[in-house]
Amino acid sequence: MGLETVVKDIMDAAKADVSKTDSEAEAEVSLILDEAKQNAKRIMGERLAKAEDDIKKVRKQEISSANLEVKRTLLNARKEVLEKVYVQAVETISAFSPEKNEELLKELITKNESNGSRIYSNAESEELVKKLSSLEYAGNINCLGGVIIENEDATIRLDYTYDVILKSVNERLLKQTSDTLFG
Repeated sequence: MGLETVVKDIMDAAKADVSKTDSEAEAEVSLILDEAKQNAKRIMGERLAKAEDDIKKVRKQEISSANLEVKRTLLNARKEVLEKVYVQAVETISAFSPEKNEELLKELITKNESNGSRIYSNAESEELVKKLSSLEYAGNINCLGGVIIENEDATIRLDYTYDVILKSVNERLLKQTSDTLFG
């Protein structure tokens, strides 16, 4: 009986060791699983936050891009309208009555002929300019109307053509014109 008791004691001790080892292993596994779950939650939270940030950035970029496109389209439309206004101004100048053209040429020549010795105009105004000016008529130029006055040695040319005057006024008043048209 003594041997059976020793075997039984050894078996009981072995079962206790196995039970203790199993309990320790289960506790360690439980700790590892808890830690893994916490890490997974943390990683998931970080990735979710990053994804939300990325979505916000993309949305902001898309909105900025859309706003830029709207501004570009609006600017192009305004530019077209301003170009149409300029073309209409050119057409209006081209359609000046002979009386209006004479009035403007007389004023330009009277104010400026003392600055030169030769004068140029377009072909349509040649006879009128010769009549209104005491300067030597030097030839025809391609323009809407108006005159160019030149000094004796041709070093100074004063351009009073309607084209140049319109361009100058347009550049000077472009912002004011835009504000008037578009508020």
